[in-house]
This record gives sequence, structure tokens and C-alpha cells, in this order.
Amino acid sequence: MEVCRLGVLISGSGTNLENIAINIEEGRIPARITVVISDREDAYGLVRARNHGLHAVFVDPQSFPDRVSYDRELIRILRENSVDLVVLAGYMRLVSPEFVEAFRNRILNIHPALLPSFPGTSGVADALAYGVKVTGVTVHFVDEGLDTGPIILQEAIPVLPGDDVESLHQRIHEVEYRLYPEAIRLFCQGRLKVEGRRVVILDERED
Repeated sequence: MEVCRLGVLISGSGTNLENIAINIEEGRIPARITVVISDREDAYGLVRARNHGLHAVFVDPQSFPDRVSYDRELIRILRENSVDLVVLAGYMRLVSPEFVEAFRNRILNIHPALLPSFPGTSGVADALAYGVKVTGVTVHFVDEGLDTGPIILQEAIPVLPGDDVESLHQRIHEVEYRLYPEAIRLFCQGRLKVEGRRVVILDERED
């Protein structure tokens, strides 16, 4: 099977990045990470990436006049590194329509809620504040909207009595660490087919 080339965008500590890297190293994902890009120089994810021997770079948004110019530089770097799939792993910037078009149906994001409920950067806190009994994790393709792309995988997580943001987030992370590698594996196996709003997961025999 041909190895899928990943480009990972980060902004923070890089726990999902590291989990993906470990899954690749242990043979569970037929892929390799060709570049890690951070929009923050102090992101600990850069340290994690280099600890795994990965090519990791900081691209300063302040060096560019606008979001489109910044995203064009990211597109250039990702193409330079022959990336097949872009993985957003705690990346806290909205990507531009031009970026989406450059990698249409080849950008994954993970969200700590059951989309379309509670989109945005505070999905865990918003779910708690609303008083839901169940929340969860969603892996989806990225489109031009905010957390609106076609859904690949979802898993529900009960909200327990006494949960706060920290305790709920911890259980959400545990699911993320299973679900994100699985979605990447399915993509790299050529088993994800986008049909409008739906993502069909093909059987292995249909590869």
C-alpha cells in the first residue's frame, strides 16, 4: 500500500499530533508526516514533532498582511512537502476559502462535540453550559464554514453528574486519540467517499 503523506497544522501542545505520530510509528496508519506547521513559535507541539524526528516549522502570521497571504504560504509549504492530507490538530485559525479549495476533501479536523451542535473553540464549555446529557467527538472534512464540513466519524460521550470542563475534556481526549487516527487511516486507505453532505466509508474489499 502506498504511504500517505500528511501535513499537520498545530497551535498548541500537540497531544493529538503526538498520538498520530505514535500510531504511524507503530504501523496502525499507512502514512508518514512530511511537515508540521505551527502558527505559534512557543507551541509545545513543535518540540513534540522534533522529538519524533519530524520536519517542523513556525510560520509567523504577523509576517503577512492578511489571512489569504498567510494561507498561500502554508499552501506553498504543504505542496513543497508533497502532502496528500492536511490534518488540523489543535490549529486555532480559520483557514481561508483559497486554502480549502487547494485541498478540497483533503483537510481533516477534530471537534470536541457532536456537530452540528456546539461549533467553535469552546465546544466543551458550551455543551456543559447548555446542560446536555450527551456530547462527544466529531471528525470531519473542512469546508468554507466553521465546523460545517461533511462528517466522517462521531462518537457519543455521556456528561456525568459533577462534570466540569476539565473532567469532560479528559474523557473527550481519550476518544479523540482513538477516532482521529482511525479517520486518517480510512482516508489513507482510500475508503472515504464524499457524496454531498455524507461521507461513505467503503469496505476494505472495495479499495
